[in-house]
Amino acid sequence: MCGFTGYISNCTIDELSNNKSIIHEMTRSLIHRGPDSEGFWKDDSAGIVMGFRRLAILDTSINGNQPMISNSGQYVIVFNGEIYNHLHLRKEIEDSKKNHEWLSGSDTETILSGFELWGIQETIQKCTGMFGFAVWCNKNKELILGRDRLGEKPVYYGWQGESHNRVFLFGSELKSFHKHPSFQKEINRDSVSSFLRHSYVPAPNSIYKNIFKLLPGHLLKVSLNLQEPAITEYWSAADLAKQNHRLSFTSDDEATDSLEEILKSSVKQQMIADVPIGAFLSGGIDSSVTASLMQEQSMKKIQTFTIGFNQKEFNEAEHAKAVANHLQTDHAELYIDSQDLLSVIPKLSGLYDEPFGDSSQIPTYLISQFAKQRVTVALSGDGGDELFCGYNRYKITDKYWKRLKIIPPALRKILASSISKIPPSQIDKLYSFFSKDIQYANFSEKVLKGSNVIASKDISDLYIGLISSCRDPDSFVINGFESNEFLHSKLKMLEKFDDLSLMMVMDLLTYLPDDILTKVDRAAMGVSLETRVPMLNHQVVEFAMQLPKEYKLRDNQTKWLLRQVLNRKVPKELIDRPKVGFAIPIGFWLRTSLKDWADDLLSETSIREQGFFHPVKIRERWLQHLSGTHNWEHFLWNVLMFQSWFKNFHEQS
Repeated sequence: MCGFTGYISNCTIDELSNNKSIIHEMTRSLIHRGPDSEGFWKDDSAGIVMGFRRLAILDTSINGNQPMISNSGQYVIVFNGEIYNHLHLRKEIEDSKKNHEWLSGSDTETILSGFELWGIQETIQKCTGMFGFAVWCNKNKELILGRDRLGEKPVYYGWQGESHNRVFLFGSELKSFHKHPSFQKEINRDSVSSFLRHSYVPAPNSIYKNIFKLLPGHLLKVSLNLQEPAITEYWSAADLAKQNHRLSFTSDDEATDSLEEILKSSVKQQMIADVPIGAFLSGGIDSSVTASLMQEQSMKKIQTFTIGFNQKEFNEAEHAKAVANHLQTDHAELYIDSQDLLSVIPKLSGLYDEPFGDSSQIPTYLISQFAKQRVTVALSGDGGDELFCGYNRYKITDKYWKRLKIIPPALRKILASSISKIPPSQIDKLYSFFSKDIQYANFSEKVLKGSNVIASKDISDLYIGLISSCRDPDSFVINGFESNEFLHSKLKMLEKFDDLSLMMVMDLLTYLPDDILTKVDRAAMGVSLETRVPMLNHQVVEFAMQLPKEYKLRDNQTKWLLRQVLNRKVPKELIDRPKVGFAIPIGFWLRTSLKDWADDLLSETSIREQGFFHPVKIRERWLQHLSGTHNWEHFLWNVLMFQSWFKNFHEQS
């Protein structure tokens, strides 16, 4: 895993002397993504400069260093990622080009040779892996950026500067852009509104004006002569889902065999490395499937890592340990308390170069830091929820929405309004009384969030309500106008889907790359740990999207088919329990140990000075949260993450 950055510029000859110092500073800002080596390449006549930081995983010798130039000299690449089938591609290249000589064992050299033989898009379509890359074509004098199918690896880009001195910036993280003198750092207030709703800035936008994220499954082509980048899509989850092709099986055992085989193959591919490798293990279904298939295919005990919480309601470490003992892995636990978690908060704005509000970013960073002490690569179970119907909101929607939407909207509005007025403390008391039957974590929060979406007019409206941390973000952001063009266009495209499929595909297109994968990538790369996600091998994704609904949700049980695979590896009693997730008690902390820190950032003076939020409205919610009459933890955490990020990247720069 690595980091890259660079720019194309039409600067004058006098300015070229600054290129070296600029690209060195840009590249140095990404040292956490690649602590092992750095490299640079430039062509002054074409105005292209590239920098690279390497975390060596395959062929750790200097032969795998980047930027790397193809055999003919046509292509120069900086590449962040892993191509798991690169040995297969090498064989295909060798069959086509007799006596082909390899200079390294790296997958980077493999895809460069593929570019020369097949072209860039065809090569990428042959690849199984995760990646973000930038390729300069010397023949056509153009830059091509690419991102993997599901968005595991990040790519940012955008034009900056004036017409007489335009600069096209590109790279793995925004922090490298800050080191270029042409970077304007103009915050997009519409993105601030979107952030308040989603807890992340939805692609293709970034927090900055004229700086964008390349969408998953896309290629971008740009040159000094091309005013606007040409963007093409080479793989589409939405199009795949629209094909409406459904797999059929003669028995449940056949379906289970099929899924087990494809997952086993994916895990085996992703275990290839020239450095120590392990796995995150929460004790849940997804990570347990991944760990079990790793151990099954390993000649020695695999290393597994779990984080434990002293607060019993958030702790799953005991379940993970039981699974690890059954699988006989080399298991390591890290138990943390509130002080360990709180110590990470000052680092968050540096890890996530744009505001990011998923509070599970904190334990994700700590488990990555812990694993890095023993391994360089860790496999995770991410993706299982979106592919196999794992979130509780899927189950609740499938069970209740079909009944609710029969009720006239006016009556549902009255019901929603009545529920929303109940204090969380009273809901928690009811939960305690009925907990043996309900068995949901964070029950009061789920009830109040549910009340907000009861009055939804259709499934699209329901979906937006369920994913929203704030339903009216523009009312809190000064001159903010939320643009949900990408979200609404995808919802429109999927409007003929059944309710459950629409929600899962939307999460695959938005929440998965922009929240889950962003969270893991930045947290892990912050400690120079590579993470791999076997569930997101595109063959697994294509299989899952062709599965009929009854293999995903059956008898009110989520991830039904994935559970059948796991039942072959681990006793059911070790797995069957309510879904908890990687939650931490942010709401409680904001009233206790984080109160002074939050009160300072949420003061009317601080908010007014920064000039992005309406201070009175923010302060009102803060006081309501402190009093316990409302639980605004997710909304307030988003505001706090923005305020903290702004102080780090703007007030101190």
